[in-house]
Amino acid sequence: MAGSVENNSNRPARLVIATRESQLALWQAKHIRARLEELHAGLAVELLGMTTQGDQILDSPLSRIGGKGLFVKELEQAMQAGRADLAVHSMKDVPMDLPEGFVLAAITSREDPRDAFVSNRFRHFSELPSGGRVGTSSLRRQAQVRAAYPHLEVDTLRGNVNTRLRKLDEGQYDAIILAAAGLKRLGLEHRITTLLSTEESLPAVGQGALGLEVLDARPDVSALLAPLNDPTASACVRAERAMSRVLQGGCQAPIGGHAVVEAERLRLSAFVADLEGVRFFRAEGTGDPDDPEALGRRVAEDLLGQGAAQVLREIIHRAA
Repeated sequence: MAGSVENNSNRPARLVIATRESQLALWQAKHIRARLEELHAGLAVELLGMTTQGDQILDSPLSRIGGKGLFVKELEQAMQAGRADLAVHSMKDVPMDLPEGFVLAAITSREDPRDAFVSNRFRHFSELPSGGRVGTSSLRRQAQVRAAYPHLEVDTLRGNVNTRLRKLDEGQYDAIILAAAGLKRLGLEHRITTLLSTEESLPAVGQGALGLEVLDARPDVSALLAPLNDPTASACVRAERAMSRVLQGGCQAPIGGHAVVEAERLRLSAFVADLEGVRFFRAEGTGDPDDPEALGRRVAEDLLGQGAAQVLREIIHRAA
């Protein structure tokens, strides 16, 4: 059973982490295991590897099969069944509204949140010829590329990091776009051709940060995870997620959001676009890092007021 408890303490003597079995997910889970064992002497941490629906269905875009929640559902079920005590997620894969009974106990320090342009022949989008093929699984990235480089062909690319790199190397694409964080964590930084600025490619909400999800009824586990929470990263991600939550676009709409703390102020940049990258709405705001959700809501309302509400309605209606 997960969460066996010492006789002389309320602290669990053993934790089980539910994780996807992709190379990147396992790296993330092992990283958290090492941090926990370093922080808490005598604590044993084990991994429970699982294959999620999102990992199994690779022939359809996520927006058509249920969104990124497909990457976390089985992990949550393992916690409910007592087989695991926590789950480690890439925050960009975590739905904006957690199921009842679950909480994010910690958001860790953030790896590079930027997107990476990866190509064996070209240094940047601007070098690609007309009709050059760009691969990405993200509607957010697709819309931004189409808006800036309408002469390029943008196609869906699914699979884990190594699968995507293999498809590039086989010549199926002229370039692909991946999260820089994943490449760096896997020791594949050398495959990054160009790091895209956040002005060129606004990141996904939560990109680069890890979230530790637990049952709300397990404060003993949350207490062990609390030291892993990074206040700055948490404020940034909470602002981004609050913005996305108001928009209610899920995985069906191109939405980007990126927050930073500058001079003790929180700054959030965001966009919403149609699927073709033709109608594009941008907003930016600053706020108090101690109330990141207020900033997120304000930036979302700005986008909706510009016309994003109509675009989102059209996208959701089309997907229904």
